[in-house]
Amino acid sequence: MSTHKKKKSFLRKLSNKYRLAIFNEQTYEELFVIRLSRLNVFTLVGTFGILIIILVIMLISFTGLKEYIPGYPDANQRLMIVRNAQRVDSLVIEIEKRDRFIHTFQAILRGEEVEQTISPDDEPSLTVSGDAYPVMFSRSVEDSLFRKQVEREERFNLSMQSTPRSSAVALDNAFFFSPIKGMIVNGFGETTGHYGVDVVAAPGSRVSAIMDGMVVFSGWTVETGYVIQIQHPNNLISIYKHNEILLKEVGQLVKAGEAIARVGNSGELTTGPHLHFELWHNGTPLNPVDYISF
Repeated sequence: MSTHKKKKSFLRKLSNKYRLAIFNEQTYEELFVIRLSRLNVFTLVGTFGILIIILVIMLISFTGLKEYIPGYPDANQRLMIVRNAQRVDSLVIEIEKRDRFIHTFQAILRGEEVEQTISPDDEPSLTVSGDAYPVMFSRSVEDSLFRKQVEREERFNLSMQSTPRSSAVALDNAFFFSPIKGMIVNGFGETTGHYGVDVVAAPGSRVSAIMDGMVVFSGWTVETGYVIQIQHPNNLISIYKHNEILLKEVGQLVKAGEAIARVGNSGELTTGPHLHFELWHNGTPLNPVDYISF
């Protein structure tokens, strides 16, 4: 019975009403009156605390405040994680190719029969169990008619493929000055949208023009920092990104090997002092390693 009475007394205390009044000290006039109970106070305080917690969680989840939480990666760290994952995937593929090559080479040295395996990166083999067999394709009537139609339409087209051949000859005979000497850490096409090469060099190193040309852009971009672009003959454009300082302005003529910038670490899409170099021809990106020795 004593426990039951204690529970009743506790519930009675929670439900008891209390009056909070504010009086004018001189006239004793009631200015503000509110009736509360302990249960109402606990309910209001609990509801307010829950709303505050929900608001803080939403602010952290949907705003940039989460980057200030210890242990949460920032934008540069997330970019490095993605790049490292892509590089690890490429390394795994290369290791698998090397293992297949070593296994095949050892089998040949032992005089064993080599099994023909087809991988996604290899071209399909036309041999079965080491014996080659000819592949014969029969020409259908529709194919013959289509060939005659194409030959008739292109019979007097003398300009076909003349421009690409001349452009290829011009590129093969051109001399390119190295923009900088260093180690390539990210090659052409290693990551999505990477249309150049990343060359690591000491901060402040000299960046040189690869050929004679005119500066068509010299300024700042948010992602790539200080950028300079040079228009060369034969519809060639060279681009130099993430510089520390630019030495040339738009409209200036430059010579091959002339200093145009200094190596830096500017822009959001950078992970250290390096030069991002791109080479474009007729709107198509080229692999600079095929034409320039870094």
